[in-house]
Amino acid sequence: MRFELKGIKCGYNNKAVLKGISFTMEPGEVLCVLGPNGTGKTTLFKTILGLIKPLEGEILFDGENSIHWSRSKMAQMIGYIPQAHNTSFPFGVMDMILMGRTAHLGNFASPTKKDRRIAEQAIDTLDISYLVNRIFTELSGGEKQLVLIARALAQEPKILVMDEPTSALDFGNQLKVLSQVRQLAHQGLTIIMASHVPDHAFFYATKVMLLNQGGLFGLGKANDIITEERLKELYGVNVKIIETGIKSDNDDDSEVRMCVPLQNNKSWGLK
Repeated sequence: MRFELKGIKCGYNNKAVLKGISFTMEPGEVLCVLGPNGTGKTTLFKTILGLIKPLEGEILFDGENSIHWSRSKMAQMIGYIPQAHNTSFPFGVMDMILMGRTAHLGNFASPTKKDRRIAEQAIDTLDISYLVNRIFTELSGGEKQLVLIARALAQEPKILVMDEPTSALDFGNQLKVLSQVRQLAHQGLTIIMASHVPDHAFFYATKVMLLNQGGLFGLGKANDIITEERLKELYGVNVKIIETGIKSDNDDDSEVRMCVPLQNNKSWGLK
């Protein structure tokens, strides 16, 4: 499914937070959204999800404007994975994942055998069958995020929106979640993901969007868009972007890059 934003202005009470946002995504692409706190990433995501209506512009799914879609239809198209999910009720992992089928059920309907089979497929896709008999509130942060991804997959969406899903995770769990993002994209899902770590964009994104106060600061391939100068202007820090010598998964035969912080304009002894 082709997904497109055309001239989007979004905000609250007719006051724009972002304007002039336009991009197109094809199945299997990963868009990483980077920008400091307060630049409108969450507002943009709420607009894409249909939680707030755009002040201007169109959100198109294969050319169809979604502005008048029902919540149920929108949920069948887009899955959402938040930064974290806190619940005090001790839901079982399978129950949490089956909640992803809600958009496909009628009022007061219970999950069917088909719904359970789809939930099991999501579990198999993420290889988390070892969690099925666990209680969600007793899981680690990384395990919870994988369950939330499985819940979103159970919706059978065309697009996944992920709002900084690795922000509260340790290094190992970050890599596990990002590895799943890459695999899901290879299976044809379109993924839009916010991050505060430019290295993440170098590792997995096919496109990068940079946001600053009020609008778009850059959009394109990571190696073209993420520069030392732009990072300095966005975040107010000096960094050195270096080649790792590791080949990228992208088709352009490029090397993966990463950002190294500078101290007194020296990159910690790196050349």
